[in-house]
Amino acid sequence: MPGPPVSLGCAVILSPGAAGPPDSGVILVISQTFVTAGGMPLAVIGSQCQMVNSLSGAPYMLPLGPAGGSASVTLSGQALVRVGDQIPSGPGIMTILGPPAAPYVADGGSP
Repeated sequence: MPGPPVSLGCAVILSPGAAGPPDSGVILVISQTFVTAGGMPLAVIGSQCQMVNSLSGAPYMLPLGPAGGSASVTLSGQALVRVGDQIPSGPGIMTILGPPAAPYVADGGSP
C-alpha cells in the first residue's frame, strides 16, 4: 500500500494478538538512523514495537516481520515501512496506523 513513511511513536495494531484479541502498540526502536524525514528516522522492517497484551495488559516487544513494507524503497537492505502497510509479524498481521513521519514525503511503490 503506497503511503507516507512512519517513524518513532507510530501507532500499530497486531491482529490476532498474542492472546487472541488484537494488541496495540507503538514503534519504539528503529535500527537505521541515517535516513530521516522531518528530523525523525524512518522505520524499516525489523524495527521494534512496544506492544500491550489486550487481555493481561502485559507489555512485550515485537519486531516488524521480515516480509512486507515497500518493494521499491530499501534502507540498508530493509524495506521502508509506511502508513497502511500490513506486515506479517509474530502471531498475526501488524497494521501500521500512523501518524506519518512527514506527510509531504510519500512512497508510491507497491507493498
